Amino acid sequence: MKLSDVSLVLATRDESHNIGAFLGSIPPEIQLVVVDASRDETPDMIERLRPVNSILLREPSTVTEARQRGAEIAKRDWLLFSDADVVFSDDYFANLSRLTQTAAYYGPKLSRDRHQRYYRWFAAGQRLCQACGIPAASGSNLLVPRSTLFEVGGFDLRLNCNEDSELAWRIKRAGCRVRFRKDLIVYATDHRRIDRGRIAKTLHSAARCSLLYTGLMPEKLRRLDWGYWHDRHL
Repeated sequence: MKLSDVSLVLATRDESHNIGAFLGSIPPEIQLVVVDASRDETPDMIERLRPVNSILLREPSTVTEARQRGAEIAKRDWLLFSDADVVFSDDYFANLSRLTQTAAYYGPKLSRDRHQRYYRWFAAGQRLCQACGIPAASGSNLLVPRSTLFEVGGFDLRLNCNEDSELAWRIKRAGCRVRFRKDLIVYATDHRRIDRGRIAKTLHSAARCSLLYTGLMPEKLRRLDWGYWHDRHL
């Protein structure tokens, strides 16, 4: 895979404290597509720090709608979804460029500072789910062929969270391979959700994902985030 074949789709809202480090970890060959709903200087910083090979759309929306809109704008064959509160590992894009098979890929989110044990535990859970045949993808680190995304209908716009995992399940059910790559590492730079409670975050994700995966999520609850993500970006 060539890096010039990849569009990085980013949904942002009020990320001025994170966006500089994020942009600094992206090579220039990667096309950046940002759908922004900020009230701070995030879009101005993006235009200033990465004026080349970037597309910036200022459009209020949910994170799911922003990911979908970015995918529609991007024109390259591969879509890399991420969040502004991470940085890519030094060898991330070298490892990405060695991928040769058409599949959806996702990798772990770890930490270089706080909560390292929690992030390692969460990544171990992703590997376990993958071994059981259930992809546990995260929107902070998800690579999808553009054609595959649209073949399965894109993101479920009724969801305000867990849209990343739900997309990976539909991709797998459609017959496309979904693979976990431990060498595609991103590092968290903002730990506010973990600070609010590791148990609450874990139970929230496990409960919602279980209901979505089994098809037991009531339709009227799909758009609700049950309160945990009330300050989620977008």
